[in-house]
Amino acid sequence: MSRFGDLLGGKVTPPTPAVVTEPTPDVVKGDSDKGKTDLDSLSKIELEEFGRELGIELDRRFNKAKLVQQIEDELKKQ
Repeated sequence: MSRFGDLLGGKVTPPTPAVVTEPTPDVVKGDSDKGKTDLDSLSKIELEEFGRELGIELDRRFNKAKLVQQIEDELKKQ
């Protein structure tokens, strides 16, 4: 019988299941001083917010270098 006849006759062929593959994560090798570069690229307001996430309160009246130093000191403690 034809495909049309099979459809009218009520024969149902189960659809083939789709093959799901898990994506593999890309491995990125970074520099050892990457953390310092990331902190240097943040603004003073972003540094203050990052410090709050670490549990420390930073004073934005200090210059950016001192704020970065305070965060690095806190990260070394952890």
